[in-house]
Amino acid sequence: MTRHIFFLLMILSLSCTKSGNEENVVDFADTLSAEKDTINKSTKVVYIAIASMTSPKETYIYYDDLIKYISQKVGHPIYIKQKRTYEEVNMLLENSEVDFAFICSGAYVYEYQKNKIKLLVAPEIDNKVSYHAYIITQKDAKIETFADFKNKSFAFTDPLSNTGRMYPLKKLTELHRNEKDFFLKTIYTYGHDISINIVNRGIVDGASVHGLIFHYLSLFHPERVANIKIIEQSEPFGIPPVVAPITLKKECFNKYRKIFLNIHKDSTGKKILEKLHINKFVIVNDSIYKSVFQLKEYIDKKYEK
Repeated sequence: MTRHIFFLLMILSLSCTKSGNEENVVDFADTLSAEKDTINKSTKVVYIAIASMTSPKETYIYYDDLIKYISQKVGHPIYIKQKRTYEEVNMLLENSEVDFAFICSGAYVYEYQKNKIKLLVAPEIDNKVSYHAYIITQKDAKIETFADFKNKSFAFTDPLSNTGRMYPLKKLTELHRNEKDFFLKTIYTYGHDISINIVNRGIVDGASVHGLIFHYLSLFHPERVANIKIIEQSEPFGIPPVVAPITLKKECFNKYRKIFLNIHKDSTGKKILEKLHINKFVIVNDSIYKSVFQLKEYIDKKYEK
């Protein structure tokens, strides 16, 4: 069983520069202009962009050790750019403002079709490179199938989210319905943990969420899922990957790939991954995202077009 998945939730990007000074700085707003004013002009830095799949400050707390490790290996101070949506991080990739990024599988499919990105690596968790969407509701709710959400409230995560948006849209098309005429109301939470929380508290009737995040909360914060039941699990999807802009220089691409592929091979890196319950990072190809591509094509043809 998966025990810790916050590494999937970080969207990271690094610049191909050099400096002997390491530090980690987080700004949970759009940091571009602020950083230009505060960074010493002679200092080369690494920028890490985060499009949170969970609450951003919680993400940073869990990944401080990893960020420091990457900073030491790359040899630069790290500055984190916090982004609210997957689209904003995708724009950083499109504009080559970042060197690589951890993105949602759904966001990967959107960018891949624009020929703007390439796969770098992906995390392997519980010896797998796949995960599932969970459809959830309250334990005492008289809801046993997705069809029972008719005239109920429902939470989506992000417009580009695979598990938090595309999968429930698929369920709607199978019922020959759309969100406007099916649900009583819908909201976007921009965090799977937030979606889980508001279902647990009974604020909304249901949500579709990232299965690994649900498992993490059930193991380490069981009170956050105490009032929840899973009524459906999706087919497996390729795990959220680490990607790079298509324009990234080959030497930089190889440098970053080598760092990730070797994290589990030294004692410090291994301890960090063990704490996160990640086996290692591996090279993957597009074939593991076939079900995500198929899902997007299905939605495009039957729901959005």
